[in-house]
Amino acid sequence: MPEGDSRAPTLADLGEWELIERLAAFAPPGQFNDDAALLQDRWQTALVVNSDVLVEGIHFSDATMAATDVGWRAAAANLSDLAAMGCAEVLGLTVALVAPATTPWAWVEGVYQGLSAALECYGGTLLGGDCSGGSQRLLAITALGRLGAHGPIRRRDGRAGDALVSTGTHGLSRLGLAALLQEVPSAGTPDWRQASPTLLERAVQAHRRPRPRLDVVEVLACCQPMDGPWRVGGTDSSDGLAAALKALARGSHCDALLEREQLPLDPEMAALAGAGSWCLGGGEDFELVLALDPAWAQRLITALPGSRRIGALTPGSGLLRWADSGSPLADDSKGFTHFH
Repeated sequence: MPEGDSRAPTLADLGEWELIERLAAFAPPGQFNDDAALLQDRWQTALVVNSDVLVEGIHFSDATMAATDVGWRAAAANLSDLAAMGCAEVLGLTVALVAPATTPWAWVEGVYQGLSAALECYGGTLLGGDCSGGSQRLLAITALGRLGAHGPIRRRDGRAGDALVSTGTHGLSRLGLAALLQEVPSAGTPDWRQASPTLLERAVQAHRRPRPRLDVVEVLACCQPMDGPWRVGGTDSSDGLAAALKALARGSHCDALLEREQLPLDPEMAALAGAGSWCLGGGEDFELVLALDPAWAQRLITALPGSRRIGALTPGSGLLRWADSGSPLADDSKGFTHFH
């Protein structure tokens, strides 16, 4: 259709999944199927490359975080994708900054201080980038990492019978956002005003300073069964737990069965009515969701505090279903969306 044709779908009509599928037609088959891309360098060591864009008003705002938090989150979002691919080493980041000419230098300085703080914590260096004027603030990040000797983590590597493991809790970031925005609670969602000051403090920290789970890769390697190959299905949960499970199920050509009693909720947050909705669809928690041989999964859970088995993969066609009833999750399409 012509570009101006009113019948042509917009990005909001397509949604992120359909947009990615359409863009994948311009790349080799399977290139867009994971959290990042794998490259082979001259020494035959697998490199991992990922790009993310953070846009003011969608991913960050002055109402919810300081400039240093913006920088930290920009780095963390990209490093989380490196972790989701099985990276053992962060090489660095490139940063393209777009901002109006009226943007104070103090804001830009704060962003780069946050970026630097994340790199000091997780490794890698600031490799360079570009700057340009524009109508709104935007950060385009490219992260580079290196796989260890074990191999990659890929969405397609799950198998029917695998245990599904969450490396940490979900929903805290969404609770923190609600508190920062002073949201009026809606039906079926938690009332942040009922949370204790301690819980709200942890939730705001989870939203502003997420932790990319690069530590999980080392633990996975340490507890790998001696008699089994490296085969780990996985993705990160930045767009929500339900979205991550569905992506893993689709990539592995299975269904994902989720156990109601094993939702990975913070114990204090679990006491809030409706907390399960933010656990499943809140987004921006940056944990890993993994599909593993059950014996390996149990060893990981024992070795990694905060992790838990939340379900299993079963033969299917990419659906996310409740394990007890077999019924599809009513809200499995919810989660963070990049097109409002």
